[in-house]
Amino acid sequence: MLESEMDEHLGYQEYERSDNPDSRNGRKTKKIRGSFGETEIEVPQDRDGSFEPKVVKKRQKDISGIEQKIISLYAKGMTTRQISETIEDIYGFEVSDGMVSDITDRLLPQIEDWQKRPLDKVYPIVFIDAVHFSVRDNGQIRKLAAYVILAVSLTGHKEVLSIHIGENESAKYWLGVLNELKNRGVKDILVICADGLTGIKEAVSAAFPQTELQRCIVHQVRNTLKYVGEKNKKEFANDLKTIYHAPSEEAALEALDRVTEKWESNYPNAMKSWNKNWDVISPIFKFSADVRKVIYTTNAIESLNSGYRRLNKQRSVFPSDTALLKALYLATHEISKKWTMPLKNWGKVLGELEIMYPDRLG
Repeated sequence: MLESEMDEHLGYQEYERSDNPDSRNGRKTKKIRGSFGETEIEVPQDRDGSFEPKVVKKRQKDISGIEQKIISLYAKGMTTRQISETIEDIYGFEVSDGMVSDITDRLLPQIEDWQKRPLDKVYPIVFIDAVHFSVRDNGQIRKLAAYVILAVSLTGHKEVLSIHIGENESAKYWLGVLNELKNRGVKDILVICADGLTGIKEAVSAAFPQTELQRCIVHQVRNTLKYVGEKNKKEFANDLKTIYHAPSEEAALEALDRVTEKWESNYPNAMKSWNKNWDVISPIFKFSADVRKVIYTTNAIESLNSGYRRLNKQRSVFPSDTALLKALYLATHEISKKWTMPLKNWGKVLGELEIMYPDRLG
């Protein structure tokens, strides 16, 4: 970048001919410092001394802002090597992979404080969702799930409560996660929306016995369509809508019977999970269309997941659990900056929830 600035200043690139009386005059070593310590860079010089670099100005010694640049690049999912190369391209000096790791490691106390911060007493709706990443562990690559706890507050705003990186689900694991929320001040949750996570049902019953557990309809539909041939997927998906768009549980059960009867001979396994898990699918039918939209659409969590998926695109394997947690925290921080408005029609949704769950919303 410093060389590019010199090219622009002189009006020609190095080794090109020019009528400009000013020309390059070697390079000067300059010491700069950040909170990561001191390092040296080579600053190009011109003969008449008129070159004023913008990236690292004359007499500028402190470039602590570069650390924020490194953290910003890390948040985008870049590897330490990619960050080192980018910093060299921009500033003209090397930052080692280890230095990048040291700088981002300074986030760890901040992440710990964030994971332990006090929470609201009541959340109307909480989503538990998983995004999978590849992580290196002692030379082996493991597939780990990052479980994100996303809440909708009483004001209708989205808030990530915590992120947990795990390999094995169990009732004990989820009880620990939910008890952690309680220890941070959560007294009640009206509805927890989750996929078919192993042990989640038992854990919710133990930690928050009044809480409604709702199976994520989007995941339920996706898992069902895995059993369906490509040529029939569109028709099958439309038939499933007659179940979860039904005006009441009674109407939904009638639709369930019709869909099962229609497709059972061709796809005997497709509808089994609907019947097996009806107790956690059916709570949604007690709500109006406005509340249902909050619960079973992916809008609330999709912006978060799209940001996390970009991390997967940038780097196929994370070097450690800690590296993954740092990247997820930074991505969450950036994404949540945009969550300034409450969910659509939140006033109507909250009013309905207050009627359905009297004395529980404070």
